[in-house]
Amino acid sequence: MVKLNKIYTRTGDDGSTGLVDGSRTAKHAARIEAIGAVDEANSAIGLAILAAVESADDLRRIQNDLFDLGADLATPKGALDGEGFEPGEMVLRVVDGQVEWLENAIDTANEKLEPLTSFVLPGGNEAAARLHVARATVRRAERAMTALAQVEPVNPAALRYINRLSDLLFTLARLANDGGAADVTWVPGANR
Repeated sequence: MVKLNKIYTRTGDDGSTGLVDGSRTAKHAARIEAIGAVDEANSAIGLAILAAVESADDLRRIQNDLFDLGADLATPKGALDGEGFEPGEMVLRVVDGQVEWLENAIDTANEKLEPLTSFVLPGGNEAAARLHVARATVRRAERAMTALAQVEPVNPAALRYINRLSDLLFTLARLANDGGAADVTWVPGANR
């Protein structure tokens, strides 16, 4: 379990931060950028919960999974192979079951929606708008994670998770917009 008695440690005053394996890295490193983007996405989902009450339980589950994802990202490659950890010590990773849960939630929500006939603009009612902000923030986290994956190993299940999550948030935003009936749709060239 996590126990925090003191919020500030002063260990990051030099511009570095600690990772799960005890190593330190720059606060502007690609790994920390990805962790920060996941944290921003989690915060956006927390804000969406206030308006998207029908989806609140699912969104709270996702917030917990995003903490798992942050822990996964905070554990460098060596820990993928158990390096630097005692035998039997737990290394927290996103797993395929978490991705499958998202896929099932997308399928269930999508069954309640009319097929799309145009691209959807972010908006509609407050819940949908907040879910769209969360979706866009998750996409930024995905970009940060795929950038990290170009230079360091990243758990493939974590990449699948963040990709599916934005799809679920899009689907939940449509549900919040009266099952898609109140979606604001793009009209190509409408203002020329």
